[in-house]
Amino acid sequence: MQHRIVVLGAGYTGATAAGRIARRLHREDVAVTLVNAEPDFVERVRMHQLAAGQDLAPRPLAEMFEGTGVVLKQGKVTAVDVDRRTVTVAAPEGAGQRADEVLPYDTLVYALGSGWNDQGVPGTAEYAHEIAGRAGALRLRERLAGLAAGESVVVVGGGLTGVEAATEIAEARPDLDVALAVRGGFGDWLSPKGVGHLRKTFDRLGITVHEHTAVTAVDVDRLTTADGTTLPAAVTVWTTGFAVHPIAQATTLEVSGTGQIVVDRTMRSVSHPDVYAIGDAALAMGPGAKPLRMSCASGVPTAWQAADAVAARLTGGKVPTVPVRYFNQCISLGRKDGLIQYVTADDRAKSAALTGRIAALYKEIICKGAAWGVAHPTLLPVRRRRVVRQAAAVPEAAPVRTAA
Repeated sequence: MQHRIVVLGAGYTGATAAGRIARRLHREDVAVTLVNAEPDFVERVRMHQLAAGQDLAPRPLAEMFEGTGVVLKQGKVTAVDVDRRTVTVAAPEGAGQRADEVLPYDTLVYALGSGWNDQGVPGTAEYAHEIAGRAGALRLRERLAGLAAGESVVVVGGGLTGVEAATEIAEARPDLDVALAVRGGFGDWLSPKGVGHLRKTFDRLGITVHEHTAVTAVDVDRLTTADGTTLPAAVTVWTTGFAVHPIAQATTLEVSGTGQIVVDRTMRSVSHPDVYAIGDAALAMGPGAKPLRMSCASGVPTAWQAADAVAARLTGGKVPTVPVRYFNQCISLGRKDGLIQYVTADDRAKSAALTGRIAALYKEIICKGAAWGVAHPTLLPVRRRRVVRQAAAVPEAAPVRTAA
């Protein structure tokens, strides 16, 4: 009887994990099912480009996984029962009267990721735009295309997503009045060289920066800040952070206060050893006992770790525990400029940084490399091993726990 492996979510982490598992195990021994709400792979790191009017090449999942042995199941995950080991998947829109499907599993890889977080700020859900996914980016794209010269766009949030969105929009639409509202200091996580280049780029693109500005309300044409100031905003783009998919919190899995699944060093749930969580969905500890941040940079390595651990446990091999660490933060500043901030293993800025066109090329190579890896899940040769036993009931690695 085949060991049933179900992977939830076909973003960078889920698609990577499914392909890596299929590459390591014999098809006769396992049935790998990949569940995703959309038929295409979405390059989430390029959503600011899509919103600014650029066209991205479609990447159908059916083509990417053709011939790999991975079975694709399109539909929205509506429930996970980790005690009965089942997943409920709703039929996609346009599927007629197809009923919800219940998928049993022996091993579950949870990679449902995250979406935008409005942080409960009044008016955000009604009036702000987000670029955490393709649908939101397309809505923003349409809204930006309808703006007349001189109208205002305010991007809220000074992290990587906010910086990339503001620069991409300003470069694509120099006729607009683009601003960035930052709760703290502008680029205060960067090195002096990094923040210096960031300020220079924003000045060149004509982007106004409102530092130490906490937005407390969003309206149809303006923002209100904590000190009562109002900022005109024909369009508000909200990029202040991400919130994980809520399904895990509705299960008996041990989760953190953020709703992330608490995992050990192999990305296995500390409460349910037949469940692995990867990417934004996992509360995984990195160097310095710091939680890994939600990012592609840490998400893909967690997918590698989980896939290799699943394969090792099923084949009786040694379970690897490779530390996930950081090397740099790659930031695009439009299509011809960029910033590569080199960081320590635990994600603190070093003095070194790469800037300009070379940095833009570096970032583009990283993005293309990540997409290539997902699009060719089983291209690299590897020895497929036979399943010799079921997954162990108790994790080999000591669990990593943290305060909720």
